[in-house]
Amino acid sequence: MKLRLPCFSCNFRRLRGWGCAVCILFYRVSERGVDSLSFLIAFIVGGLICVIGQLWMDLTRSSITPAHILVGFVTAGAILSAFGLYQPLVDFAGAGATIPLSGFGHTLAQGAIRAVQQKGLLGAFTGGVEATAVGIATAVIFGYVTAVLFNPRS
Repeated sequence: MKLRLPCFSCNFRRLRGWGCAVCILFYRVSERGVDSLSFLIAFIVGGLICVIGQLWMDLTRSSITPAHILVGFVTAGAILSAFGLYQPLVDFAGAGATIPLSGFGHTLAQGAIRAVQQKGLLGAFTGGVEATAVGIATAVIFGYVTAVLFNPRS
């Protein structure tokens, strides 16, 4: 999606990709110039994924717990990724598709697929962990730091 919009405060096009702070904040600046309203698209797509989860919780309040929904999103992301349906969403929405739990499933599946191609069957067990190791380690470290700095509930 190529969206070319001029900046009215700094003559954005003449500066070849570098404009005022508003332009840099709201437009993705790359070597080719303005690609899209990436922040807005990421916000909308991520919000729609959250709406799906909220509707799922509200409509199945008595039978499904939040843990079921967590596993459902990770599984859905992995299945959609295995069929090649999640990558176009990632290409379109960027962080709006990679930050939610379905993006974690997508990363697990892509890591396993890549590792199977490189290492064979053993890669099916190690590839997902290798692909998500940084994210998992970051979550553990920030969780620990938060627990040390603040008083966690027992």
